Amino acid sequence: MPWHARLRLDYSREGGRTVARHAHEGPLRILQTLYPEGDAIAHNVLVHPPSGLVGGDTLDIAVHVREGSHGFVTTPGAARFYRSEGEPAMQRAHLRLDTGARLEWLPLEALAYSGCIAENRIELDLAPGAEMMGWDIAALGLPAAEQPFKQGLLLQHLELEGQWLERGRIDANDARLMDGPLGLAGRRCLATLFFASGSDIADARREQALELANEALAACDAVVSAGATAPGPRVIVVRVLADVVEPAMNLLKAIHAAWRPALWDQPAIASRLWAL
Repeated sequence: MPWHARLRLDYSREGGRTVARHAHEGPLRILQTLYPEGDAIAHNVLVHPPSGLVGGDTLDIAVHVREGSHGFVTTPGAARFYRSEGEPAMQRAHLRLDTGARLEWLPLEALAYSGCIAENRIELDLAPGAEMMGWDIAALGLPAAEQPFKQGLLLQHLELEGQWLERGRIDANDARLMDGPLGLAGRRCLATLFFASGSDIADARREQALELANEALAACDAVVSAGATAPGPRVIVVRVLADVVEPAMNLLKAIHAAWRPALWDQPAIASRLWAL
């Protein structure tokens, strides 16, 4: 029987403290709110106890960050899309930010097992003055376990409403996409880091963000293909292709650590869960 899980996470600013409230249906949870940086920023860990989705399963996540609050969300482990017998598995996240709100959406990777039929969707709804940093990392198959992505479909969808849309259908049987030089070129991890705003990003900030990203790319000694760009006035994007997750993740962490103090005047920080 398919699992349909829903989670609602609400951040609000109360007396100088960001307070997180949540409600859930099904196997999807938020752990205790932590404040490693002080009261202004609430850190939460999103947990899916079954740890994976099969055909017909749905995870539906809605985050609302209210005016003046700042949330930081990560996960303790990878999401997993397992083999499907015909129905798709769906993971949806709708992230809504009010004026002056900030959100960091930094889950660990999604693993697409061979034979999966899956959709991974992130939708951003940002009011004027709201800003967020986030990433999305997908790994196709398990190369270290000699389980390549030989069949299956993964639909990736990233959208900032009215400003930016990236949507790609990855079909394991599409040799030109999977192995061609204009496609994934044999790489099996694709990652995207983004800085998104509800207002046009000032030219100086945009150039600073791109410069910092390019400095991290130049310093990266791993074998990756990557580039930083500003596809619209309200978004900055770094895209990475790698053979496996670790070099892509490490590069995104480095850029996030550079962006945080430069764009938000906040110290670089990494979740302890990322080191496990």
